[in-house]
Amino acid sequence: MLSALLFDLDGTLTDTDKLHLVAIQQLLWEEDQRPFGEEDFEALCSGRANPQMCALLFPDRDLAFHRAFADRKEARFRALSNKLEPIAGLTTLLAYAQDKGIGRVVVTNAPRANADHMLGALGLQQAFASIVVAEELARAKPDPLPYLTGLQRLQANAEAAMAFEDSIPGLTAAKAANLYTVGLATSQSEATLVAAGADLVVEDFNDPRLWEVIQNWPG
Repeated sequence: MLSALLFDLDGTLTDTDKLHLVAIQQLLWEEDQRPFGEEDFEALCSGRANPQMCALLFPDRDLAFHRAFADRKEARFRALSNKLEPIAGLTTLLAYAQDKGIGRVVVTNAPRANADHMLGALGLQQAFASIVVAEELARAKPDPLPYLTGLQRLQANAEAAMAFEDSIPGLTAAKAANLYTVGLATSQSEATLVAAGADLVVEDFNDPRLWEVIQNWPG
């Protein structure tokens, strides 16, 4: 039976890419009047942990600069996201999982401060057994370690678990952990998510196809 649901955070529990884009745009303009668009964000930032993102944004700057920029970017994001809305159908799915005894965990490349802030802004602090912060592990997504850690914390096997992701690094990580993975089409096209390995792509958690998979697991 289905025993575990593993959720990415940004773009999966709530659509935050636009806020992250605005935060980066503002800081890059303040730094050196550098323009930065949606295509740049998708190529360099979406789904990436901060060390990966900063290495791509500033290949010629040192680690101290990368860390300082990442801290400024996340503080700016938190200032822009005092109130967040869950993706449609999320609270229904979480209530169903609670009723059925299905474990829930967040697996994110976001920093701990962001994860705590976002779950608070969503009112979901108590909805998950644990928050796996990839930057606190030896390797972040696209490595499978964050998802393997999430399974370990829920004491679940991959064959009885489902992951939800919206980015290519996240999908890569989830599939490498042998998870059935649902792609949320919040930041990437359906074709891109399928090409990255998504078993199913949905617009939100109300999709009847998702509920058919869940209720007929392993189907």
